[in-house]
Amino acid sequence: MSGNHYKGHEVSCCIKYFIFGFNILFWLLGMALVGIGLWAWSEKGVLSNISSITDLGGLDPVWLFMVVGGVMFILGFAGCIGALRENTFLLKFFSVFLGIIFFLELTTGVLAFVFKDWIKDQLNLFINNNIRAYRDDIDLQNLIDFTQEYWDCCGAFGPDDWNLNIYFNCTDANPSREKCGVPFSCCTKDPAEDVINTQCGYDIRAKPDSEQKDYINVKGCVPQFEKWLQDNLTLVAGIFIGVALLQIFGICLAQNLVSDIEAVRASW
Repeated sequence: MSGNHYKGHEVSCCIKYFIFGFNILFWLLGMALVGIGLWAWSEKGVLSNISSITDLGGLDPVWLFMVVGGVMFILGFAGCIGALRENTFLLKFFSVFLGIIFFLELTTGVLAFVFKDWIKDQLNLFINNNIRAYRDDIDLQNLIDFTQEYWDCCGAFGPDDWNLNIYFNCTDANPSREKCGVPFSCCTKDPAEDVINTQCGYDIRAKPDSEQKDYINVKGCVPQFEKWLQDNLTLVAGIFIGVALLQIFGICLAQNLVSDIEAVRASW
């Protein structure tokens, strides 16, 4: 009898600890992103006045940290603990949640391709709403400046979009020193300047259109973003395909582990 060994179903240790190790990184990264988001809100006084979360007319970039970090935390927790404790409920939740995210990404991609004009209009509306709120939040301001600097653009479709902002509009009633100007991130870069001239956009839109292009970028961010997508289509497609394959791979591994666990339990 001592030479006889029971050969039944076994849980794959490779799959189990691969899922555990992979997801613990997501779990920790998700916690870090949520922590950064909470710290940013604390610095801005949002945590002491929760109602101020909805006061900003544009996008608060902290939401990106909170949403992405929250999703990564939930997925990482379910996958990590589910694999380590061989908990089929958490593993199934992990698979379903990952499947829903994959479906939403696929649907968004198809809709963006089919309704390109509508997407462009919504992007224009989104940018203009954030232009209005440019001075209301430092994080939003930094995000807009980064976007305009990265894509060498100004406004949604041109510098005149900055008329939507109460500090930059050209109305006679505007007392702001930035009247008829644009943010410094719209200015063309001078390689000889070591220090950024934050006043380079002052009064620039009071000049004729033919002169403005010598000082600022006159192309809008929407057409510049479209051009960037066309120029980097292979890279963007490769990233999306890579993420999709990674998600499918994760779902398959989790389902495989669930099958092993259920087979072992059934053999008891």
